[in-house]
Amino acid sequence: METIKVMAASGQLGSGFSEESFNRGMSWEPDMIGCDSGSTDSGPFYLGSGKNHFPHDAIKRDLRLILLGARRNRIPAVIGSAGTGGSNEHLEIVVKILQEISTEENLHFRLGIIKSDIDKEYLKEMLDTGKTAPLPNAPSIDHNTIDDCSHIVGLAGVEPYIECLDNGCDVIIGGRSSDTSIYASLPLKKGFPPAIVWHAAKILECGAACVAQRQYPDCMFATIDQHGFSLEPPNMDYICTPVSVASHMLYENASAFKLIEPSGVLDTEQATYKAINSRSVRVEGSRFVPANQYSIKLEGARFAGHLSTILGGVRDPVIIGQLDSWLEGMEQKVRQRFVTIYGDDIQDKYRLLFRVYGKNAVMGELEPDQTTANEVGVVVEIVADSEEMVRTLASVAAHICVHYPVPEWSGLITGLAYPYSPAASYKGPLYEFTLNHVVYPESYQDIFKTEYHNI
Repeated sequence: METIKVMAASGQLGSGFSEESFNRGMSWEPDMIGCDSGSTDSGPFYLGSGKNHFPHDAIKRDLRLILLGARRNRIPAVIGSAGTGGSNEHLEIVVKILQEISTEENLHFRLGIIKSDIDKEYLKEMLDTGKTAPLPNAPSIDHNTIDDCSHIVGLAGVEPYIECLDNGCDVIIGGRSSDTSIYASLPLKKGFPPAIVWHAAKILECGAACVAQRQYPDCMFATIDQHGFSLEPPNMDYICTPVSVASHMLYENASAFKLIEPSGVLDTEQATYKAINSRSVRVEGSRFVPANQYSIKLEGARFAGHLSTILGGVRDPVIIGQLDSWLEGMEQKVRQRFVTIYGDDIQDKYRLLFRVYGKNAVMGELEPDQTTANEVGVVVEIVADSEEMVRTLASVAAHICVHYPVPEWSGLITGLAYPYSPAASYKGPLYEFTLNHVVYPESYQDIFKTEYHNI
């Protein structure tokens, strides 16, 4: 093949895309359609709980259009990081939706499923034999860390996707994956240069995110050849510019020039970005450096307790003028009240955090502008082992917080304005990430298992 054409339906399955854009892209005759379906952007809840970020109907709408388009054009459809977290539990949800669509539309195809869950005993063995490593700023881990995780997944590289294509799969639903692996699979299988393929895949992975001023999720189209690739958005209201495409290397990436994959590193420092016309861009000059050792990034999440929150606003300039000391005193009184109810041993059974919105809540100590606003919002977070306890603590804390005094006033005050009744809201189970490490398997097949079904 002199060229291979790849279309990304959207940046995340369920986030949506224009049917008009999709149909226009399909008229350009792509050789495959891809769509990422997962992310850690929305936090650890989805991996920890096994739930989807997007609802059933939103996923089904997007997946239906992708399946119908792919089967109509007889090209592969590749979905990665199924159901947000990409665990086996998430895979089952998306595969069930796929089966619903197949029945309703009378579709028949060969399905490949890639499972990304990592066996805990295998991971312990790898840890004990020095075949894991922490990424920068990652905490140390042990067997207890692994056991505490509700789900542990590896981010698959391109290898299991190519295996599925080699086995004649028309549709692939992958567990947690490197976003780029979805789009790199078929071009690499067809022999296109790795540097060009990985760079194109990186730009494609978020759909229309590489356009200038993206207003909503949509499709993106890439044409790859032996010397580079070109990008054009099927949405006629969108344009790609050299700056918008080059800047996408920074998205979800620590480096503006290097992207680390299981099998090597994409280096774009010498890449060139040139406008083909008013809405398309040509990219050339990337390099790919094969890894000395094959590695798989790990993601794990564990249950951290039950969460309740209290939201209030402060407008009183006297309180705002001494906000930090006021909140410190308030926190002490809240903690003391908890002890009167549950005794001294309560202190190891909950977590209490005050966030001030309008005064350094986003950046914290890194905030360069430390000036005080005229109005601030206060969010109180309480985490405890049980739902009953966290509801009790939050209700108690809400009463103390609303009336906590300042020295300038001798009577009863109302310092926080609560916009909701009841003031305390139970948010449900809370999860936290526990793994930011890599593992060095002998083969990708040590971790990722593939299944094949005729639908």
